[in-house]
Amino acid sequence: MKRTRVLARDSGSPIFRVSVLSLTWIALYAYAGRPLLVAAHAGGLAPAIAWGALVALSLLPPAALFQGRSAESMRMQSILQWSGYATMAIFSLLLTLVLAGDVIRVSYWLITHSLPEIASHLPILDIQRFDFAILGAVSSLFLVGLVQARRPAVKRVRVAIGGLPQALEGFRIAQLSDIHVSPTIKARFVETLVRRTNALGADAIVITGDLVDGRLDDLRDQVQPLAALSAPDGVFYVTGNHEYYWRADEWTVELERLGLVFLKNDHRLIRRGSSLLAMAGVTDPAGRGAHKPDPDRALRNAPPDAVKVLLAHRPQAVDDAQRLGVHLQLSGHTHGGQFFPFNLLIRFFQPVVSGLHRLGATWLYVSRGTGYWGPPSRLGVGGEITLIELHAS
Repeated sequence: MKRTRVLARDSGSPIFRVSVLSLTWIALYAYAGRPLLVAAHAGGLAPAIAWGALVALSLLPPAALFQGRSAESMRMQSILQWSGYATMAIFSLLLTLVLAGDVIRVSYWLITHSLPEIASHLPILDIQRFDFAILGAVSSLFLVGLVQARRPAVKRVRVAIGGLPQALEGFRIAQLSDIHVSPTIKARFVETLVRRTNALGADAIVITGDLVDGRLDDLRDQVQPLAALSAPDGVFYVTGNHEYYWRADEWTVELERLGLVFLKNDHRLIRRGSSLLAMAGVTDPAGRGAHKPDPDRALRNAPPDAVKVLLAHRPQAVDDAQRLGVHLQLSGHTHGGQFFPFNLLIRFFQPVVSGLHRLGATWLYVSRGTGYWGPPSRLGVGGEITLIELHAS
């Protein structure tokens, strides 16, 4: 009994948990990296060197996540994050394909040992070629995912709103979300994004959170192109959870200096003749104190007959949006799962993943995101610049 209690106490210690997590992480990399070890052996590389390289690769993602944030120079942050997050994307693909390959191998073995009459018609399975085919597929898929991550598509969405005033017919809102300006998403990406968004000629531009992912001192120059965002009725934004990881108060001052209107549990009225549209926004639940989300305050004193649009980083805010009579909520946060196979798994954790949904009398649109977080991949889940167009139903 005494040994059991000691073991239970030890299993809850930070050192024990970190050890188990580290061993599990390295084991996953060893499993996923089998095709790399096969290729190294075929190339005549000593096993000790191949295994050492594999372990070193497994350490790059943690270095990107932790050391990359504390690195002094922007260049070093960029190198650490690009190498670490690219490795994570590649190994997630390897893990998926190696697992699928093992299912094929086990199935082949079972058939050859239990159904010889069928096995005689099957081609011989060359394990080395099979592993090389996996490496080729991973390389191709990674490049496709990288291109999709760096080139968000324009997505046009029509939203039919009951009783929409004629003056607001065809009102267009360009939505950006989850850009994650960081050591891997810099001014060049932002400049292109601004140019393409302005070219849409929207009446208003909105950014629904997670615009930045780093310290203001490091990323000040990278966000400067946002000052060129322009729309007749304004450029609005709300905070996401990531702003609160990097001193949101500093960022809100800088972004307002660039001309972005921070809807901090507040709204602005847009007038078309005698018709009004209330552009409202709430802060993210990660905010505390003065940044705590307050949907009621966001729409307080909004004219009852105004068309109400709510910017909220997380789709879950739609419960309050319905209660407050919001016509359309624009959100992000989910990234649509960002890349395969996580786009399949996220459906177990998020009730709404992406796209346009009707919840009661409220429309909810969830962007898949414009940039990316972490791994530079959007395989199967391309980023988007969304152009929302309002029409009477």
